[in-house]
Amino acid sequence: MNSKYLTISAITRYLKHKFDIDDNLRTVYLKGEISNFKAHTTGHFYFSLKDENSKINAIMFKTNAAKIKFRPIDGMKVLVSGRISVYEATGGYQIYVDEMLEDGVGNLYLAYEQLKEKLQKEGLFDNKYKKKIPKIPENIGVVTASTGAAIKDIVSTINARYPVCNIYLFPALVQGELAAIDIVKKIKQAEKYNLDVLIVGRGGGSIEDLWPFNEEIVAHAIFDCTIPVISAVGHEIDFTISDFVADMRAPTPTGAAMVAVPNMVDVKKHIEQLNIRLDNSLKEKLNYQKVFLNNLKNSFILKNPKMLFENNKQTLDLNIQKINNLLKNKINLKKVEFEHIKNSFIFTNPQVLYENKKTNLIHIISQLEAFNPLNVLKRGYSVTYKEDKILKSIKNIKKDEILKIKLNDGIINTKVIDIKEEKNGN
Repeated sequence: MNSKYLTISAITRYLKHKFDIDDNLRTVYLKGEISNFKAHTTGHFYFSLKDENSKINAIMFKTNAAKIKFRPIDGMKVLVSGRISVYEATGGYQIYVDEMLEDGVGNLYLAYEQLKEKLQKEGLFDNKYKKKIPKIPENIGVVTASTGAAIKDIVSTINARYPVCNIYLFPALVQGELAAIDIVKKIKQAEKYNLDVLIVGRGGGSIEDLWPFNEEIVAHAIFDCTIPVISAVGHEIDFTISDFVADMRAPTPTGAAMVAVPNMVDVKKHIEQLNIRLDNSLKEKLNYQKVFLNNLKNSFILKNPKMLFENNKQTLDLNIQKINNLLKNKINLKKVEFEHIKNSFIFTNPQVLYENKKTNLIHIISQLEAFNPLNVLKRGYSVTYKEDKILKSIKNIKKDEILKIKLNDGIINTKVIDIKEEKNGN
């Protein structure tokens, strides 16, 4: 009764045979966008080809892969030719690629390059903005999915290398349309904690899976973050915008954990080396001080302290002698100046100085007398005032006004009866 039931291997082998004998599948020409590309250590290429609606797995063996003149990457559009068959181990059909040509760049890859160029011009990749990753952190934050290999690798690596460090997980969406917004939210949340370093990333995946880490809002959140950020997105061959903006890029989440914390064994060895160096330095310092002390004890001065006193006494005597000589020279100079003044013409003939001063005084008095207005009045002149102001012209006088006329021996009050103006001095 069971004879009518086939094994999985049998039906898969049958389907593979059908694929292999179909002339339409022996040579197939396809165009599509590369996704999930992996260059194996054997030299083979494993990847997927996709369009808007479908996807097919592909493999290109080392012999054919070595012939192409470019490096395939996720998002690249290519033209391939090969045969389609079934891979018995998985039961899936795939294309075995013989040739591959570039057919332009996929939309995601083009967007990636355009954003990368824009942010680079804005300076977000400049080394001058990179913050230093601390060597001995106490608190480490991780922005990634709460489940999955990434957080497990990070935690296990940190615990193995530096178990005294505290790990704070900020669970975030790392794939899908809402992932970029959630990553930004968790980065800002992490800034409220006293963290020494922040790891932002996820495990490997296709270019679509890693795309949230190529979003501009995530790039600016990492750049503006006050905590030093280590980017750990995907595998070693994967590069995202976050890698260029972060203060340090790690090839994998495990690599991020390794650069975030030191190895406890290395730290202990370093401390032991520092202790040895400190001991040696103290010993050298003590030995030097001992030698210095012995030199002092055996010095000529300490053995003959009287010589030190005698030397200082001699120096004091020399200084006193210098001061005395300076004082004598100063006194002699003042004596010469005094004798010179005492014998000067003024001191020997003081009458001359008096006569000169008297002559100057008489001259000044005569000048003052010449300008004295009262002397002018004595000669018959008078001064006319209007409201206590001296009149200089008849233009300022009106009929019937009261004026004052000052003479040498008194003042006359007068009233203006008539005004006559003289012309041309007549």
